[in-house]
Amino acid sequence: MIGDEGEQIGVMPPFEALKLARSKNLDLVEISPTAQPPVCRIMDYGKYLYQQEKKEREAKKHQKTITVKEVKFRINVDDHDYETKKNHVLRFLDGGDKVKATIFFRGREMTRTGLGRAILERLIKDVETQSIVEFRPRQEGNTLHAILAPKKTAVEREKEREREAKQKAKQEKKLAQEKEKQQQPAVAAEAPNPVSQA
Repeated sequence: MIGDEGEQIGVMPPFEALKLARSKNLDLVEISPTAQPPVCRIMDYGKYLYQQEKKEREAKKHQKTITVKEVKFRINVDDHDYETKKNHVLRFLDGGDKVKATIFFRGREMTRTGLGRAILERLIKDVETQSIVEFRPRQEGNTLHAILAPKKTAVEREKEREREAKQKAKQEKKLAQEKEKQQQPAVAAEAPNPVSQA
């Protein structure tokens, strides 16, 4: 038997333990039923459940769920469209998400799978500074796809963002101080000089 303060009370019959718990207006909770004799503890069970739930919620807050974003290309993609989609891929990677680049072949395009593979290889080469290739381009039926993962972890990205924010704040502060210095001489020039009377 363990008390509400965590102290060892000792072995006692169940009805006495229950009577003791009720006298303190608490619950008697069986902690280890397989032990000989079973171990029980006096506690506020509702409060215990609330604290456990709070810990789980706190753990979930710090957990990052990685989602897979999909970007679709065509084998006859224009340069401008390619650049736009490449920027989407970079944005997703920067956000900590994995990216699945897909090329869907329709009809006779199946004879030109080399063009699709070249587009995906070009994408991999263009984003290699920010990504790791999880799956090289591979074909399944009439689709060709590759999966890219972000190079940096969420913690590293967060630290980098904080560093950038601090640098930006320093630069803004410096600019504000320089503006203030430039305005001070102008104010001094406007003030009339006291004329001494003799």
